[in-house]
Amino acid sequence: MSEAPEMVASRVAAFMAEHDRVCANLGMQVESVSAGKAVISLLVGSDMVNALGICHGGITFSLADTAFAIACNSRNKKTVALTCTINYIKQAVPGDRLRATAREVTLTGRTGIYDIEVVKNDSEIIAQFRGTSYALGGEVLEL
Repeated sequence: MSEAPEMVASRVAAFMAEHDRVCANLGMQVESVSAGKAVISLLVGSDMVNALGICHGGITFSLADTAFAIACNSRNKKTVALTCTINYIKQAVPGDRLRATAREVTLTGRTGIYDIEVVKNDSEIIAQFRGTSYALGGEVLEL
């Protein structure tokens, strides 16, 4: 008997978070995951700012990209990014809690499209990210 999709997604997310050194080093937390969806958060630290004292765009991108990665691998199919774009809307500063919510828009054959919204302090959208995924073949975990 195969595992429920929610359990598979949870196990894959736990594996990815444990083995992704960038995720760990930045203090990212997996808040929730299901098939084609993921919510990841982090607290902006003083070591995450650029020369202007605002959250470095690479931090925001990394958070959105991590949510994208977990969402597109959530069905236990090894999947990577084919293309990604991000629009920065507002800035974040140290002390802000960022939350990236990824949702699958479409999944056809080996490719999928995912939209990721990054919000600060549960109120303001600061970035919108769109990623196109490509399934490599094979599984993330042996289930």
